This record gives sequence, C-alpha cells and structure tokens, in this order.
Amino acid sequence: MLACSGPSTVVFDPRLTEYDFGVGHPMSPVRVDLTMRLAQELGVVNGAGGAGGAGGLRQVPAPIAPDDLLLTVHEPVLLEAVQDAGRRVRPRLDVGLGTDDNPVFAGMHEAGAHVVGATVEACRQVWSGESLHSANITGGLHHAMPDRVSGFCVYNDIAVGIRTLLDQGAERVAYVDIDVHHGDGVEKIFWDDPRVLTISLHETGQILFPGTGFPNDLGGAGAEGSAVNVALPPGTSDAGWLRAFHAVVGPLLREFAPQVLISQHGCDSHADDPLAHLMLSVDGQRAAHEALHDLAHEVADGRWVALGGGGYELVSVVPRSWTHLLACVAGTPLDVQTATPGAWQEHVQRLLGQVAPRRMTDGVTPAYRDWAEGYDPDTWLDRAVQATRVAAFPLHGLDPQAW
Repeated sequence: MLACSGPSTVVFDPRLTEYDFGVGHPMSPVRVDLTMRLAQELGVVNGAGGAGGAGGLRQVPAPIAPDDLLLTVHEPVLLEAVQDAGRRVRPRLDVGLGTDDNPVFAGMHEAGAHVVGATVEACRQVWSGESLHSANITGGLHHAMPDRVSGFCVYNDIAVGIRTLLDQGAERVAYVDIDVHHGDGVEKIFWDDPRVLTISLHETGQILFPGTGFPNDLGGAGAEGSAVNVALPPGTSDAGWLRAFHAVVGPLLREFAPQVLISQHGCDSHADDPLAHLMLSVDGQRAAHEALHDLAHEVADGRWVALGGGGYELVSVVPRSWTHLLACVAGTPLDVQTATPGAWQEHVQRLLGQVAPRRMTDGVTPAYRDWAEGYDPDTWLDRAVQATRVAAFPLHGLDPQAW
C-alpha cells in the first residue's frame, strides 16, 4: 500500500448502533460494535474507552443530519412516512416499510438521520482538508431511493454526502461500490449527473437482489458513461474479483480524475456471507481496501471517504474486514498474521457464545491474472468484464481492447 501523510479520522458515535431492525434481522448492529472494539484493541482507532495507540485513527463525533439535508436527496413524503412509522411503530408499505427486509422500529428516522450525518461529516472532513481520509463504517446504505426505503436502507447517506460535496463546489466525484449487491440507489440518484461517476462491482442481478446493474446501464441523456456496472458471476473468488476490479476501476478513475473518491466497502462478497454467492476471503477484501486507498492517492490527491455497507457474517468476517479497512484509512495496514486480541475473543464468546477468529487472515494470499495478459471469452468472468469495458470505456475515450 502506498505510504500517505496527513490526518485521518473515523466518524463514530456508539448511538449509531441504534440503527437496528430487531432480533433476527441480518443487519445486526453487533457487527459495528465488534468492529469498533476490535479496531480499538488493535490500536487502529483511538476511541473513547478504547486502547488505540498514538498512530490510530482519531475518532470524531457523528452529528444527526437535519431534515433539510435529507431533503436534498429524498422526497418529503419519505421523511414524513419514516417519521410516522418510527413514532407509531406501524408499517408504511407505501414507502416500503414493514416488509421482512425493512421492518419498522422505534426512532428509525433519527437513527437513519444519524447515519447520514456521520457520512456527511466524513465528506466534510475530507473536502475541508481537516482529514485526508475519513471513514464511517455505519454508512454505505446504497439501496435507499428518493421516495422509498429498500434493502435494509432507510436513507441514502452516500447520495446525501455526494450532494453536499457538489453543493460545496466539487466538480467531479467518483463513487466505487464493492458491495456484493448493486449500488442501485446511488446510481439512480445521479443517473443524469455527469459530475458523478458511479462504478459498481456486484454479483449479477440475474441471481441477486436488486436485480439491476448490467453493463449497458450507463447513465442518462447527457451523462452517458457516468454509470458503470460489472455484473460478476456467482462463485467469483479473490482472483476473479481482483482481476475484474483492476481491469475496470483503475482506467476509469484515471480518466475521470475525480477530486474526491468515495467508496462503499460492503463485505458481503465473502464466501461465508449468508445472503450472496461470491467467494472472496478477508484477505481478498483487504487487497480491495488497499487498492482503493492507493487509487485515491493516484487520482484524487488522497481525498478519500470510505464507508461500510453490507456484510452479514457478523463475527468472523465483518469485524476483521472493516478493521483492515480502518487500518488502510489510517495509512498503517495491519499485518495479516496479526492475532485478534484475547479480550475481544472473550467478548465475542460472552456476547454471542461463538468462537472468534484467532487471526486477521483467512490464510489466503490473494493473487490475480492481470487483464493485460489476455482475455478468455470462454469464461463467464472475462465475458462479464469485457462487456463492461466495451459498453463503458468508449464513452470515456478509452479503448476497451487496450490496456
């Protein structure tokens, strides 16, 4: 990973764990608690009550976004419905609330606005120059639409964060989404805006929710090429995923030259995730975090906002993957052979009755074959990557047949 200098932060408040759809829901806030505990005990984060060392990320408070900020992206009807549902704890199916994916919980408006506020603060940190990098692991709620909730996402913190950057004068913002699910909400909100480049690598919508995100989905009139989608086959592992990432993301970011890079790091691409079918390891995800860090330095003078997202293997995957992410944000990546602290392992055992992983690795060395070494049309993965390059690259003045 490239060396970097400059202050970096994580935006966090323990009350962010109040974004909680209830017992049995896949997106349990325990994943956030376990991540922050692990990061603090390993010295990656200097948080209140943590054991972070002098080199760890500075933790800054997370404000709650006011309604007028939410309304820069969302329709008034959505805010009114979420507020009503959260007060009365009753379904509002007209906006998608009350389904198995999106059950109603008390105070959901405030909880959702808190996540948005944290992401907006991370964007402010970076755009103002107070931080070179800033993270919000509770963010990344990429499915929320202007007028409805979707896929565990009440409000779209990413889109509000991008909107604030544009409103503050940013002319080019790049968004890279590596969650296993297509980043449909962010893409839709900026579909017609050529100032925002959205790139999503995800399991194909032929197989997985939300059923969208195909190579020919390229953006609206006047913004052709502003949306880029890599629809990966089920079973894609580290080697194929990293091959696809480097064949698409780097060339586009270099050409677009964003002033800020925002990335969403859903870790539900892991082989053990219960909701999807990709086969990445924690080590492969760590390689992706490092690659995005380095691209931020290469194309955006280091200005990088890193967000969480999906991830539903709550003990062995999310805490380790996101702790590696936070270490990359800090500019001090962890050795993969680092042992997880005994106190953290004991906490997992007491809280969940589970055996925690002993090391920060899955024991895999992620490697991939570079696209420059040749394209194999007999493989689904290479056909998927080439379809994206053929559709999107010419719209950016790039040759899809060249490296």
